[in-house]
Parts: sequence; C-alpha cells; structure tokens
Amino acid sequence: MTDAYPNAGPFTDRHGRERWRFRRAGKTVSLPHAPGHPEFEEAYQAAVEGRPPRKAAVIAHPNAAAPRSMQAAWNLVLRDSPDWKHLNAVTKQKQSAIAEAFLASPIAEGTKVKWGQAPLLDLKRRHVRSLLAARSETPHAARHLLVVIRKMILAGLDEEWIESDPTYRLKYRPETKGWRAWTDAERELFEKRWPIGTTPRLVYVLALWLGNRRSDVAALPVSAIQGNTIVLQQIKTGRRLVLSITPMLREALDATDLDGPTILRTAYGEPFSAKSLTGRMADWTKLAGLPKGCTLHGLRKTLGKMLADGGATTRQIMDTLGHTDIKHAELYTKEADQQRLAKQGMAAVVKLHRSRSKPAG
Repeated sequence: MTDAYPNAGPFTDRHGRERWRFRRAGKTVSLPHAPGHPEFEEAYQAAVEGRPPRKAAVIAHPNAAAPRSMQAAWNLVLRDSPDWKHLNAVTKQKQSAIAEAFLASPIAEGTKVKWGQAPLLDLKRRHVRSLLAARSETPHAARHLLVVIRKMILAGLDEEWIESDPTYRLKYRPETKGWRAWTDAERELFEKRWPIGTTPRLVYVLALWLGNRRSDVAALPVSAIQGNTIVLQQIKTGRRLVLSITPMLREALDATDLDGPTILRTAYGEPFSAKSLTGRMADWTKLAGLPKGCTLHGLRKTLGKMLADGGATTRQIMDTLGHTDIKHAELYTKEADQQRLAKQGMAAVVKLHRSRSKPAG
C-alpha cells in the first residue's frame, strides 16, 4: 500500500514484471500501467468508487483517414503523386473540390458511411458504373469524377493496397457533344442586337476572335494588347500565345475604354469573374433571341471550325486555340476535310454521270 494510492500497491507477477492492483474488502482489481498514466488513474478512481472504469471518448480528427481507405488514397495523391504536382493551380482546385465532395458523400442512400471511409479494396466496377449513371444528366461531371477516382486507384496500386484497377477499360463518353459552335445565323442575330461599343459585343468579339477560354477572356489585361497582337498566357495550360488582332477585334477594341486593368470591365469598373461571364452571356443571348446552347465556349469552337473550313492545318488550329493535345485540333480538321472531300467526290460523280448521259454522236 502507498500513501498516495490507499489500498493499491505494486507486485511482481510470475513473468517478473511489476504490476499494480487494488485490494479492499476481499476484492482485488488489477490496475493497468503505472501511477501517473491516465488509464491507471481512472481505473484506481473507479475501484475506489466501486464502479467500472470510464473509457475516454474517441474523437476523429477531421482530416484523419482510415488505413487503406479511399480518403487515404486521395491523401497520397496530394502528397506523393508526380502527376499531381505538375498540374496547374486551376486544375488542382477543380479536382480537389470534386474529390472532397465525393469522399464526403454517403456510399448509399440512408447510410452514414462515407466514400472516404470505404476501403479502396472494396471499390468494385459496378460501384463506379453506378456513380457515373447517377450523373448521366451532367456527363462532364461524371467524366471528371472518373478522372479523380482513377487517381485514387493508381495511388492504391502503387502502394499495393489493391492488385487490379476496377475501372480498367471502363469508358465513359458523354451522351451530348458538349459545347457546340454557333451558326452564322446566330452570330448575325447577336451582332444585330449588341452593336460595337457595348459590353456584350466586346465579350463576344474577344471570345470569338481570340478563341480562348472564359477564364482567359475575363482576366485579359490591357497590357496584353501589344501593337497588332494580343499576348496572353493561358490560365489552364500556362501556354503563352501571341495572337493577331483581326480587323473585327480591332474595331471593338477601338470603341472600348481601356483605362482599367483588364480589357473587360463590369458597369462598376471591376473585372468580370469567369463564372459571371457565363451567366451574363446566357442573359445576352436570350435577349438577342438566340436558342439555348450559344455559349462562350461555343465561340471558341466556332473559331476552330472556321479555321478548319478555311483550310488551316491541324498545327495552326492547335497553336491558335492553345490546345496541348493534337487530338482536340484534329476534330476540327477531320470534320472540315470530310465535308470538303465529300463535296469533291460528289462533284466527280455528277460529272461522270453527265458524261455518260450525253447522247452519242
């Protein structure tokens, strides 16, 4: 017995280890660890009070991840993936938001278990197909989710948590073709409704004749205008582009107040955000009587189509639009080539038919 712990004292067990126990009224209670340890103190106090020891509540850290879980796999992507480290800041932000929302979502309706808690080994092909099917109304969101999930899977494969990729050869192609090019009639309607000197026309001209993304158009500084060129660095790819100022673009720039930090400014003199440009363009096209589907990105595709129809090479289209993958540029040239070759082929058939139909003599 000790003065500090009445009725408790040390003893040596049969293995030669020193242990502690509590003795009173013929009852003996083993005490874990040694004096000073939290579990010892609780066990001793419980024995004095004649009650079971209380266990400390376990509170999970918000960023904690179960071993070999999908959250743990995503943590590996963020920490160790060389591919992740080479992505630009915008892509990292978008993919992180997609991953966080997915990992925080329940694995099934009515359950509290989140995808982040699920072992990566338990992820099956049917699960991924179900996730994609649930996003059939937003096909691009489904494709982006698949990209993020595959990053987690690759991290798990590298760590040997799993032996195979459940998404192997699982292809998800959106049912829609995404953004479409504007027709000549649609462009004519918009230009008639919004003349040179208006903000809608300036947004339209910059998007069309520079052929770049909304983020690049919104952030384009006045200093980008250098003589007869526009010099910009794409936010998504980091590519530096030097683009000629067409007469159509020059006309709009000459009618614009270029005192601000950016070429595009709101009615309050502030730069537009990329997201707000999308909403404003939807309003402007509606006021011009255009159907749904006439988007800012559609103007980028419009320029790509016009370049191809005008006989531009794949490389020329790639360097104008700032594509980093030649496959994207080839989509424009293949369509233009198909139409051109088909027209030439049918002209040859008509010529042959007429020559054969001529009466002899």
